[in-house]
Amino acid sequence: MCSCGHVLAAALALPSLPVGAAAQPHRAEFRTTGIEVVEATIAELHAAIREGRLSARQLVEAYLARIEAYDRNGPALNSILLVNPEALSEADALDDHYRRTGRFVGPLHGIPIIVKDNYDTRGLQTTAGSLSLLGSVPAEDAFQVRRLREAGAIILAKSNMAEFAFSPYETVGSVVPGPTRNPYAPDRTTAGSSGGTAAAVAASFGAVGLGTDTGNSIRGPAAHTALVGIRPTMGLTSRAGVVPLYRDRDVGGPMARTVEDAVRVLDVIAGPDPADPVTLESRERIPARGYLAHLRRDGLVAKRIGALRSFADPESMEPEVLERFEAALADLRRAGAILVDPVEIPEYDEIARGPLWYPRFRWDIDAYLAGLGSASPVPDLEAIVASGKYLPDIEDQLRAFLAVDGPPDGDDAWRAVVENAERLRQAVRRTLFELELDAIVYPTWTHPPRRIGDLESPQGNNSPLLAPPTGFPAVTVPMGWVRGDSLPVGLQILGDAWSEATLIEIAFAYEQATGHRRPPPMTPPLVERPTSR
Repeated sequence: MCSCGHVLAAALALPSLPVGAAAQPHRAEFRTTGIEVVEATIAELHAAIREGRLSARQLVEAYLARIEAYDRNGPALNSILLVNPEALSEADALDDHYRRTGRFVGPLHGIPIIVKDNYDTRGLQTTAGSLSLLGSVPAEDAFQVRRLREAGAIILAKSNMAEFAFSPYETVGSVVPGPTRNPYAPDRTTAGSSGGTAAAVAASFGAVGLGTDTGNSIRGPAAHTALVGIRPTMGLTSRAGVVPLYRDRDVGGPMARTVEDAVRVLDVIAGPDPADPVTLESRERIPARGYLAHLRRDGLVAKRIGALRSFADPESMEPEVLERFEAALADLRRAGAILVDPVEIPEYDEIARGPLWYPRFRWDIDAYLAGLGSASPVPDLEAIVASGKYLPDIEDQLRAFLAVDGPPDGDDAWRAVVENAERLRQAVRRTLFELELDAIVYPTWTHPPRRIGDLESPQGNNSPLLAPPTGFPAVTVPMGWVRGDSLPVGLQILGDAWSEATLIEIAFAYEQATGHRRPPPMTPPLVERPTSR
C-alpha cells in the first residue's frame, strides 16, 4: 500500500484562488486548518476525531478546499455537479453529538461521501446527468443514501456521470459542460458512467463514494483511477431511489481508495429493503459479523483462483496490460493462492452470441419518474425526448428506447434474454464448481484509459461480459501501471452469487501484498504559502 503517514499532517487551505501549474502544489492565500486528507482512510479519520485532532467540520472544509482547488480550478477535473449546502451544518450537528455523548452516531460518523447523481438525495437535485431532469429534488433519500446518513455519513457532493448512465466510455452529461477528467492524466477518460465519483474519490475530494454499475460503471471507472470498486450480487444492495438504466442489471455499490474503506461502506448499504423485493434474500446471505471481518492479510492462502485467459487475449489487448496481468497472477501465487491457469467457461462463445441484454430503459425510467409524482420535472421518456434537453450525442439512443414496444415481461425477446442469461449463469457456476474455484480473475479492461474524445481506438471493456448478465459479484482492485508508469489498470475478481466475503478476502490480501494504489500527482496536498519577511 502507499504510505499515508503524511495524512492529517500537512497544512490545508480553505477555498482558494485558481491554481497555476496543475502538477505543482497548490499555494494557499487563506488561513489553514492544519489538516490534510489526501489518501486518508476512514479508520485514520475516525482515530483523529477520537484523539481530538479533527472535527467533522474541519473534515468537510478540507474536502471542500480540494474541490475548489482541483475540480473547479487547476486540472479542472469536472467531477462534481453540486456540493451539499448543508454539509457544514450537518458536520456541526455530528460534532455536537460527539461532544455531548462521546459516541459516534454510527460506523461512518462524520465521513464525507461523494454520491453519483443518479441516487435520490433528499433536498439535493438528482438529474442522472441530464438537463431534462433539472429541478428534480426528491423528497426522500434512496435506500442506500438513507443507510449512509443513518450511519453518520455526510453527503458532501453529487458527482458527474454519463448522461442517463448510457456510456461506459466517457463521463459526460448535459448538466455541466465538458467531460470528467482522469486525475492521473487529465487528457484521459475516467470511463463511464460513474467516472465523476471515481475521479473525485481518487483525487481525495471525499473519503469514499457511491457508484452504480449496469454493465461496467463501478468497475471500469475504478480501474481507470486506481480505485477499488465493488459490484455486489444482484439483491445485496437496494435499487430503490436510483434512476434506472436497465433495472434487471442495475446495481449500486462502493468506490474507494482501499478495500477496507469499500467494505466499510458495503457493510452499511447492504441488506433487505421492502421497496426492492429482490433484496429480501440478502437477509440470510450477509455474514453474521459483516464483511469487515473478512479483511484478512492471509486471505489468499489456499484460495483456488482461475485465470480466465479468454478475457486476456494477447492479440486484442494492450501488451503492457497483459504484462500486468501476468504479474498479478504471479503475485496471487506468491501470496498463497492455488492458480488454475487457464480456465474456460463452457459454451461461452455460443452463449455470448445470443441475447443477454434487453433495451428496457423506457419502462424503467417511466416507472421511476411516476414514483416522483408531482416533483418530477417530466412525466416520461417521451417528454424527455420532446424537451431536447440532453446531449445531442444521445438523441438516437433515446429515440431507439422510445421505439421499444410493450413491457419487457410480455416480450419474446425479453424471455430469450432471461433464458440465455440463465445459461450463462449456470455455465459460470459449473466452471466454479467443477474446478473447485473460489473466484475467477481477468483484467477489468484490456486497455488503459483512452484520450478524451477518442472513441475509435481499442477500449477493452471486460466488465459487461459476466457479472451483469449473471448477477454475480465482482470486485476490481488496482493491478499496476502502464504507459511509463502513469496510467492505472485493474484486476477483476468474480465469484458465485453471495460470495462477497470470499472476494473481499482475496482482494484485500492481494491489495496488501502488492500496494499498487498511489495518489494522483495532479492533485497534491494543499500547502500553505510561506510567510514573506
